[in-house]
Amino acid sequence: MEEILNALELKKELDALRPIDKEHEAIIMQKFRLDWNYHSNHLEGNALTYGETKALILFGITAQGKTLKDHFEITGHNEAINWVIDMVKGERPLTENFIRELHVLLLKESYEVDAITPDGQPTKKKINVGKYKSSPNHVQTKTGEIFHFANPEETPARMTDLLNWYKEKSAEQDVNPIFLAAEFHYRFIRIHPFDDGNGRTARILMNFILMQFGFPPVIIKSEDKENYFIALQLADAGNIESFIEYIAKNLVRSLEIMIAGAKGENVEEPDDLDKEIALLEQRLNGLSKKSEKLKSKQIILDVFDKTFLELNDKIDQTSRKFNKFYLENKLYYKLKQNEPKFYSQNIYFNQETTEFRDLDLLRKKIDENTLEIYANILFKNFNRVGFGKFRFEIKFKIVFSDVFYSILANNKSLVEKPYGIQLTTLEIDKIVKSEMKRHQEFIEKKISEKENEK
Repeated sequence: MEEILNALELKKELDALRPIDKEHEAIIMQKFRLDWNYHSNHLEGNALTYGETKALILFGITAQGKTLKDHFEITGHNEAINWVIDMVKGERPLTENFIRELHVLLLKESYEVDAITPDGQPTKKKINVGKYKSSPNHVQTKTGEIFHFANPEETPARMTDLLNWYKEKSAEQDVNPIFLAAEFHYRFIRIHPFDDGNGRTARILMNFILMQFGFPPVIIKSEDKENYFIALQLADAGNIESFIEYIAKNLVRSLEIMIAGAKGENVEEPDDLDKEIALLEQRLNGLSKKSEKLKSKQIILDVFDKTFLELNDKIDQTSRKFNKFYLENKLYYKLKQNEPKFYSQNIYFNQETTEFRDLDLLRKKIDENTLEIYANILFKNFNRVGFGKFRFEIKFKIVFSDVFYSILANNKSLVEKPYGIQLTTLEIDKIVKSEMKRHQEFIEKKISEKENEK
């Protein structure tokens, strides 16, 4: 088998590079662990993307819109991998207890899934972690045939036979680790000893065996799912050599990555840039909303009509409750724009601010060069004797950048929104409440100062 011979030659090359620098080895193993977690779970239907998987494992960032089950599968699988790596270092033997412990780490705790009774009725089935299956888990093939795994009653004996076979084979002096690991994977799948998680457990156990013999783990990529299942089906038909060759082919890729890493070379694969970009997108999604529109006259008018006017009306109406403390108040608006100036063949822009008392006139002046729109409410001449002369100003503005707009009150940035997304009623109420509170505290401070004079 060509791929097996190729893998064995690469293993010799890898051994010649050992011991591997600790920093290089950490980089290699992190890549394997991330790929292993993503692909092994994705093969089984996990919905997290590679970027979301990496964000969860490295940064603890959860993916919006994805289920808790998807997240638990990844974290459980990652915990199981880390445990297995420690077991390899500790030279722990492979036993049934080992496999059951691994299954508990992988699935974390028992849970229920939807199922169908033998007579076709919907029901619930409990998935017990760390325990062999309690009911048949045969599957229906594409042709409608039922493919039979071991029955619950025979599973314990079949697992004992599997571990005895493994113990005998692994002790042989001329044992081929690739044959041993791949065949163990296949034999385990044929038993399907657990109610759930058999595929993930089989791949972890296969890699445990390979790593015990100094090989890197095999990563079955989710995009190669069809070929993986075809190789297993060929083994079911009596051609296990095809499955072993398939595992060897994937092992070659892992060996090439590990050799490159041992030499201090880049271990990233051609599709890793796509994965890294997906990770960047996931991390950005966790920090801010995506802007889909660029600033334009129509965009600014939309923000003015749907956000500025509503916020202005709410602040104006609420602030009138303070009129009883003043003899005079003034409401006015400002518009700051980049005004184009022509000099020779060049165009320059000067910032100019215009004051308005009428919102309709202000709206007519809005164009694509608009930078800021202000609203100011000035309270003058406090109507209580002995407090001296002071004033209070409520001011908020909307600042327009190329891809988003900002709401500022009292020169403090409160909200940033991409164009096309308006302020919610809750956000407007929060801004109004904050400004009213600031005004209230201002008057309270003046009262306290006056009380302290007595």
